[in-house]
Amino acid sequence: MTKISPSILSADFSALDREFARMEDAGADWAHLDIMDGAFVRNITFGAPVIRSIRKCTDLFFDAHLMIRDPVRYVDDFADAGCDMITVHCETENPWEAIDRAKERGIKTGISLNPGTPSSMVEEFVPRVDLVLVMTVNPGFGGQSFIGECVPKISEIRKFASGCNAGLEISVDGGINSVTGKICTDAGATVLVAGSSLFGSDMKKLIGEWKRFGPTL
Repeated sequence: MTKISPSILSADFSALDREFARMEDAGADWAHLDIMDGAFVRNITFGAPVIRSIRKCTDLFFDAHLMIRDPVRYVDDFADAGCDMITVHCETENPWEAIDRAKERGIKTGISLNPGTPSSMVEEFVPRVDLVLVMTVNPGFGGQSFIGECVPKISEIRKFASGCNAGLEISVDGGINSVTGKICTDAGATVLVAGSSLFGSDMKKLIGEWKRFGPTL
């Protein structure tokens, strides 16, 4: 069954306790935490102190997507704040160091790639991470349109994993809705990340629908 991970960037930050209660009631599996530093991407969001506070509101699995230039410097902070997984970008400085440090801390690891980055750039990571995050918008701001040219990467990454990490989660983030989500799961995605499309509508209904999506490979 497809996992659904609402991106809290689209939540009401003045009422995060109620937003997490809403996510849990709707059947969300994970919470996607977009961490931006204003350097790797042209936006700044929130850091470990906010995560430490919201960790008290929910038992949902926290996937921290670190869109920051030097992620290894912050792994311990996010682990201490209660993150269950740390996902870093292959385009950043020293992604392996960040992944190795997260493993030392006993949390799950992910590697992400931007729309302009070929899938071959994450092939070496596939045997040793728990998740690959395929960005289907350029990272930095929510509400962008889905870039369909990224979909073949999902199938390519699934092929990479077939012989070395069959349980790899493939997550997709950017422009996900009922149409694009089905396209991605048909290509081999197992986790759908969405912000505005979930928080701006009947979340429970959509999550129930999306969970029934599945790969047809």
